[in-house]
Amino acid sequence: MPWIVNIRDHAGGLEQAVDYIHDKWGSPRNRAFYRDCARHSSGARTGLPRFYLLLEGERIIGCYALLVNDLISRQDLWPWFACLYIEPDRRGARRSGMLMEHARREADGAGFPVMFLTTTHDGLYEKFGWTRMEDGYNIDGERFRIYRIATGPLP
Repeated sequence: MPWIVNIRDHAGGLEQAVDYIHDKWGSPRNRAFYRDCARHSSGARTGLPRFYLLLEGERIIGCYALLVNDLISRQDLWPWFACLYIEPDRRGARRSGMLMEHARREADGAGFPVMFLTTTHDGLYEKFGWTRMEDGYNIDGERFRIYRIATGPLP
């Protein structure tokens, strides 16, 4: 059974966690950005940012983050559910939903009644209860969909 761990508590160490997340979301130019974000991530119940790994045995099979900002024009909104990734050979078993539910509980426990995400995907997040709000723009001016969801456990 897979389980979720804050990267600060990952037995494989912070560098292995950063390598995984950067491999999925980074570029050759921004490893220092990811490493610095991870190094300053919070292990506290209410702090942000936070990065999580989905583990199966010792293997990392996915990740997500709760961020102050996901580099989107709507800087008035937070926290952002970001960096969702599930390994291709582990998809199809609602592991994304497992991570989203974990994020809802974490955000709720940190005092956030609502959580946001930005994406170009169509249809994935709606399956898990996210509601599209409006569009926002990334730093390059590209339009992205913004979604929201109430935090706390699912009823």
